[in-house]
Amino acid sequence: MKTIDYVRIKIDKLPKGYVFTYADFVTEVNKREAVIKSLNRLASSGKINKLSKGKFYKQENSVFGSLPPTEYQVVKDLLEKNGKLIGYITGYGIYNQLNLTTQVSASIQIGKNETRPAFRRDRYRISFIKQKNTITKENIPLLQILDAIRFIKKIPDASIESSCKRFIAILSQLQEQEIISLTKLAKKYPPSTRALLGALLEKIGKSDVTKDLRKSLNPITRYKLSIPENVLPSAKNWNIS
Repeated sequence: MKTIDYVRIKIDKLPKGYVFTYADFVTEVNKREAVIKSLNRLASSGKINKLSKGKFYKQENSVFGSLPPTEYQVVKDLLEKNGKLIGYITGYGIYNQLNLTTQVSASIQIGKNETRPAFRRDRYRISFIKQKNTITKENIPLLQILDAIRFIKKIPDASIESSCKRFIAILSQLQEQEIISLTKLAKKYPPSTRALLGALLEKIGKSDVTKDLRKSLNPITRYKLSIPENVLPSAKNWNIS
C-alpha cells in the first residue's frame, strides 16, 4: 500500500476536529519523511487543514460554516507529557465556561508549573501563567476558579461587581470538601486572591474555613477592587476597598 493511501485510511478513522501529527501514523523512522510529505500534500489539496508546522486536523462543518478545533485539541501537546498532566487551560476560555463573560477570544492561556514565552499557533496566541500548586485532574476545576478570581480585573466585558456576583453563585455550588481544597490551593496564590476568596466565602456563610486564609495575610495590607458593599459586605473585613 502506498504511504499516502495508508495516511488517508488512517485519517478517515480519526474524529473531526482531532489534531494530529506524523507521529500518529508511523513508528518506523524510515517512513517518517514519506508520511510528512503525504500529510503536506493532503493539506495543500484541502483534504485536511494545517494548524501549524507539523500539526493538522480534519475540518468539521456545521450550519454556521467550518468549525476550528477545540482549545484542548489546539494545545493538548502542552497539557500532557508521557501520559502525565503538566498543564491546564485557563484564561478567556474558562471565563466563558464559568459564565463570567460571553466574549470569545483567540487567546489560549495555560497554567503550568514551568512556563515559557508566549507564541502563536495558527490564529491562536498561546500564553502561560505559573501555577505553584501540583496540577492534578481533580484540582484543575478549582485552579481555574482561583485563576479567574486572581485576574478578576482582566475578565473581558465584565465589571468587578458582576464578576463577584457570579463567583458567589459558583462557590455556592461547590461541595464542602471542594471548598476546603480551594482554600488550601489558594495559599499559593497572591494575597489579593486569598483576600477576595475569603470575602466571597464569608458571603456564602463559609467563614469557618477561612481562618487559615486570614492568618496568611498581612493585616495592614489593603486591596483596591472597588466592590460595592451591597454586593460583598464582608469585603471590608478582608481590607478590600
